[in-house]
Amino acid sequence: MKIKAIEPTSYEGMYKLTPEQGVVFYARQEYLPGITLDAVQPGSEFKDNDEEALIDAGLICAVEIKAVSYLARSEQCKFGLKRKLLAKQYKAEYIDKALSFLESKNYLSDERYAAAWLNDRRINHYEGQTKLLLELQARGIDKAIAADAVKEFFTENDEEEICKKAYERFVKKGKSEDKLIEALLKAGFAYKMIKRVIEEND
Repeated sequence: MKIKAIEPTSYEGMYKLTPEQGVVFYARQEYLPGITLDAVQPGSEFKDNDEEALIDAGLICAVEIKAVSYLARSEQCKFGLKRKLLAKQYKAEYIDKALSFLESKNYLSDERYAAAWLNDRRINHYEGQTKLLLELQARGIDKAIAADAVKEFFTENDEEEICKKAYERFVKKGKSEDKLIEALLKAGFAYKMIKRVIEEND
């Protein structure tokens, strides 16, 4: 592969490479462990392993650009974003490298995703700690990260008030006390809290 041109892009640290033959591709130093970008100049020629390394860097950059397009729309968790990228037929090894880079730059953050998801969830759902913790873990969030996010969420939101709202919603649906308790337990509230809310609202 012989390089015809190289120029920086709007993505910090990413360069656009134009080979004399073939399609334009992108690369960044982080994806080129065996080559320095300083060595990639117009007229430079790369063969064998070095050529493969440049091609790999281009494929990782393609994944990164697609991942950033998802992140521009909304917060993503690593597990969910990887699943979306796999569905687009990107190779897992390239996905892992691109997502690790985005994590290192804090563009991708499971902690931030968990906080955003909890704040969105509270709009239409009245749920307790247990249910929210399980929901986050089901989305691929590490248990410790999920636990910290839920703990932080309930420092800003009164769980008993949320339990009361859930209780009121279930009452409107005509649930009897036994069914109320069952529904509130499924919604993730502690039994003692449920009993207290029911007694206060009888």
